[in-house]
Amino acid sequence: MIKKSLAHLSTALLLAGIVACSGSSGTAKVESKPEKDPNLCYYDDDPDVRAPDWVCTPTASGFKVSAVGSFGPTKQGIGFARDQAAAAARAKLAVSMEANIKQMVKNYQGSTGRGDAETVDAVSSVTLKEITATTLNGARAHTYKKAPNGIVYALVVLDPEMAASAAKQTMQTSMNNQQALWQQFLGQKSMEEMDAEIDKMTKAQFGTGSK
Repeated sequence: MIKKSLAHLSTALLLAGIVACSGSSGTAKVESKPEKDPNLCYYDDDPDVRAPDWVCTPTASGFKVSAVGSFGPTKQGIGFARDQAAAAARAKLAVSMEANIKQMVKNYQGSTGRGDAETVDAVSSVTLKEITATTLNGARAHTYKKAPNGIVYALVVLDPEMAASAAKQTMQTSMNNQQALWQQFLGQKSMEEMDAEIDKMTKAQFGTGSK
């Protein structure tokens, strides 16, 4: 009788152990990745890794015009990767300068009422054709960062004085090539007066005088 009771008890304990094991394995918790903070910057090509804020928002203190370029990964060395990343950033910087000049023209039109929308677009268009080479000459690499996956990022900036000078030079070249269009936009002014108006627009956009 005692032997039977012990056999039943052993069987019950064995079954209880099997149920407990199967229950615990069936409810095992799977750890989920923590949600990323939308206010932080992450690499596009390595989205789980934090990046410097300037990679996502290309800004540098004291510089109104800046851009970020990237290159890699490559086996040709860090110097080559940096040069290529900076070149990509300079190309974007030219686009940023285009936007600045277009905004200058629009701001002038809005503050004076001179020039219809079609004339504003035309003035912007002929000016933008001149901007790339002028901008690339004054741009410089501000900082670099190599991501864990080997991609190198470069932040390129344009000094405010250089940005103002490049903008004014570009607009003057455009004005000399398209005098009739500029006079339609700025009003019937002399070349000196038109020059002065461009200087005002440049100063208002970049917060500095032009060289």
